[in-house]
Parts: sequence; C-alpha cells; structure tokens
Amino acid sequence: MKHLIDKLRSNRRLDAEEYKAMLLCRDTELAAYLQELAREEALARFGNKIFIRGLIEITNRCRNNCYYCGIRKENRNITRYELTQEEILSCCHEGYRLGFRTFVLQGGEAPAVKDEGMVEAVAAIRQSFPDCAITLSLGEKSREAYERFFLAGANRYLLRHETCNEGHYHRLHPAEMSLSHRLQCLDWLKEIGYQVGTGIMVGSPYQTVDHLVEDILFIERFQPEMIGMGPFLPHHDTPFSSFPPGDMELTLKLLSIFRLMHPAALIPATTALATLAPDGRERGILAGANVVMPNLSPSHQRAKYSLYDNKASAGAEAAEGLLKLEEQLKGIGYEVSRERGDYENGELTVDN
Repeated sequence: MKHLIDKLRSNRRLDAEEYKAMLLCRDTELAAYLQELAREEALARFGNKIFIRGLIEITNRCRNNCYYCGIRKENRNITRYELTQEEILSCCHEGYRLGFRTFVLQGGEAPAVKDEGMVEAVAAIRQSFPDCAITLSLGEKSREAYERFFLAGANRYLLRHETCNEGHYHRLHPAEMSLSHRLQCLDWLKEIGYQVGTGIMVGSPYQTVDHLVEDILFIERFQPEMIGMGPFLPHHDTPFSSFPPGDMELTLKLLSIFRLMHPAALIPATTALATLAPDGRERGILAGANVVMPNLSPSHQRAKYSLYDNKASAGAEAAEGLLKLEEQLKGIGYEVSRERGDYENGELTVDN
C-alpha cells in the first residue's frame, strides 16, 4: 500500500480499485505512515493551529425519520426544544467573548414555515458580529431558502450526504427521502456561493467498502471546502440500536485520505470521534484534521440533542472547557487558533 499512499500524496487521486485496496489493507505500520503524511500535509498548510467553531444546536425538532438518528421525528422519548433568537444571540455573545469567530447553527430539519425566523436570526448575528463567519447545518431546503440565508449573512453550509450509493441510502432513510434531492441541494449551495461541507458516516449499517469508495470518488469530484466524517454511533431509540459503532481506525484512514486528496480542506475532528474514544479528537488531529467544534449551546439543552448515545458535550467538547481543550492540544503539539479560517479560491485564509 505504500506506493498507493505515495501516489495519492503526489497526484491527489487514485482510481476506484486503488482506493479499495487502501481501505482493505490492515497493515498498522502502513496506516501509521498514511497518517504521518496527512499530518505533515496539514502542518505544512496550517502550521500547528487548530481552528475552533462554536457549535449552537438550535433545535432537536426534525421532520425526518432517518433510521440512525436519535432526534428522528418518530422518537417519542426525547423532550423537544427550540432556541429563541435571543437565546441564539446570547450563545454567540458568550462565544465571541471566549474568542470564537465562527458560529455553527445546527438543528433538525425544520419545515419551510420556519425559514423566515432563521433568516432573521442569521441577519441578527451578522449585524452583531460582522467579523464572524456563520455556518448553517439545517438539512435540505429549497434553493430560495438557501439564497435567503446567504443574503442574510450566512457564509458556510454543512450538508453531509452520508452515502452516495442509492441502494445504501434507502437502507438508511425512509422512502420519502431522496438521495438525488440531497445531491441537488449540495449543487445549489455551491452555485449560490457558500463554502460547502459534505461528508460521510463511517461504519453505518449495511455499508460496504465499495460504498466508501463511491463516497471518496464523489468528494473528489465535488471538491467541497469542508469534509466532515465520523463513525456511526447507535442510539437506543432508533431502528439501528443494535448495530455496532463504526471503526475508529477506518475513520482515521479516511480522514487521512481526504487530507492528502484535498490538502486545503477544513476537516473537523468530530464529536463522534471524541465520543467513540477518550482520545478520539486528538487522534483525528494527528491523522490530518484541522478543526474542532466545541459546544456553545445552553448547557441545560445539550443532552436533548442526542443524535447518538453518550454524545460528548462537556469538558474539552464544551465551549466553557476551552482551557482544557488548549491543554489537550498542547499535549500533542498543537494550539487553538481563533481566526475565522475561510476557504477561498482553493486555499485557506486565516485573516481575522
């Protein structure tokens, strides 16, 4: 596999069979070599800085019934909540005081009637914090809604496709959901002018290596500015409650592949990694990640945003634990960056 790793680093792409061979390889020394090269690539591009994003989970209400998700519409065992505009702005004020210059508003997929309120919330954040980036992660919307969010001041949009294999997609989602529509949304977002993020869930039920190869090739073609991936983690109130979690080593391998394939991308060490293992976030960074997303949500609401069981949202995963995060990053030779870190014209810019 070493020659494939070297080829990926020099050419930024492999063919389907070569990617498959890399994913199937179980040689731990070669996996370490892959992570070493990805880490060197990230260090060469960004130095030892890790960008922080303040995550605000604005609602756990969702109109969808994705089979893997704890906040799916049919889960009657969670208490639903929705932050007011005032609460969202309060989170932003606290985040700004702590040094965050990007806010990520994430929530379950709301009906179109809620779009006007989101436009108003984005506009209020933009007016109060003109030097900050606003990222949205609100699922599938109409092109018109995406345009209105953008004009109100949103800069980035995260919409993980999860899988781009049609058959696999329908094993994870109910019939009324459509892979083609999700991919259409990604195209709209890019056309409008957002910095766009997509990504996959590693080890999701019924996923095969061939599915993952399809995902790699899709991301290679789409060239997103942000690539998010994390291991599948089960939730006890979903149809997939009995499935095992995704594999840490495979997740890290994919993270490193994406870093070598797309060197300037913003790639987070996700909360799911930190939930799967106590050192998951640090291992993600050492595999090539350059972003972490501490939780800025009101502390009394965090447990309700339960996408999967035992979700990490305290300590270094919380905004108020920023000092602890800085200590942990220092322990592996990295430091927190409070710069916006925008991806523009194929390169990452770090001006405030």
